[in-house]
Amino acid sequence: MLGAIQARFSSAARQRRGEFLVRTVNVPLSARILDLGGGTGRHIRAILPFHTDITVCDISAEDLKTARERFGFKTVLLQETERLPFDDRAFDFCFCSSVIEHVTGPKQDVVTIASDADFLNVAREHQNRFAGEISRVAKSFYVQTPYRYFPIESHTWLPGIIVLLPRRLQISLIELFNRFWFKRTAPDWHLFDWREMTETFPDAKIYRERYLGMTKSLMAIKV
Repeated sequence: MLGAIQARFSSAARQRRGEFLVRTVNVPLSARILDLGGGTGRHIRAILPFHTDITVCDISAEDLKTARERFGFKTVLLQETERLPFDDRAFDFCFCSSVIEHVTGPKQDVVTIASDADFLNVAREHQNRFAGEISRVAKSFYVQTPYRYFPIESHTWLPGIIVLLPRRLQISLIELFNRFWFKRTAPDWHLFDWREMTETFPDAKIYRERYLGMTKSLMAIKV
């Protein structure tokens, strides 16, 4: 029951953001598009159904196989910490949705970091590097990430107060809820607040996605 509600809620939010993107950014049909962390490519296809020059990058070989076979996209398999394997300004537009909060370092390492200060330093180093790569390879971009202080934390679907708890306790709670809760996750994410988003993307305009008057996610758009 809760899983179905969460799926419908997330799908409706993705649709709203997609409509906002189309209204805000003019992406010509001839544009070279990078879908960074795009998985199967289903999301970018729903938003830009008629664009053909799309390259999907992800760390999941299985998802990329679907992107190639179902949608005919070009695909590139990435490692978690590598420089993007593209020339400067290789793309006209980069689309990156609900990805950068997970770019905190190799998963097997960061999920065990129990120190708040250590995790924050490692996470922000990788996120800033990732943002720099987006700016390097794409002339324009759209980067969306869940907002840190929304009342429901999007990766666990637990009360948002979980982001304020000491990291050691966060890890313990996630491990506990993963045993029976409908929404499972690994503690690899660092959510952005407004200040971090503006500092990470200084050459972009930052928008708020609002839900019931509250900020649900942040979007950095460079046109």
